[in-house]
Amino acid sequence: MKRSNKILLGLATLWPFAYLILFFFIIFGSIFFVFNTGDQESGPPLFFLLIVPLHLLTMIWMIALTVFYMVNVFKNDRVDKDKKVLWAVVIFMGNMIAMPIYWYLYFWKEAPDSANPLPLGSGDTSAWTNNANASTRQQAYAPPREAPNWRE
Repeated sequence: MKRSNKILLGLATLWPFAYLILFFFIIFGSIFFVFNTGDQESGPPLFFLLIVPLHLLTMIWMIALTVFYMVNVFKNDRVDKDKKVLWAVVIFMGNMIAMPIYWYLYFWKEAPDSANPLPLGSGDTSAWTNNANASTRQQAYAPPREAPNWRE
């Protein structure tokens, strides 16, 4: 997946959480600060007419994201087989929190390349081995002639 698509998916995944914060500010703001609508006495206030369609679209968006992530859990080869059902349950039950975590772990972070492992500390992979024992590893294993006496 391209980096731009990953970013767009991440923003789409974070929208429900951002909307929750926006929704609480608007609702609590309407309680604490009475919006003056002027002469309009009949009907709901203007902010209510704007927030209801946005709220409905966000709920539909949450359902679509949940379906997308649940399908991706079972199609994604990077998710361990024993964790697929766990991720599906977690995404279904705690979707607004679980989906950004899943996005970060399985979309944003690149898959480790098994042919070229990441270097530990430096790019020089010769530091991974202990050169002092390298010559002894080349020899074939020879079992001891007799068992050690551990009582001595």
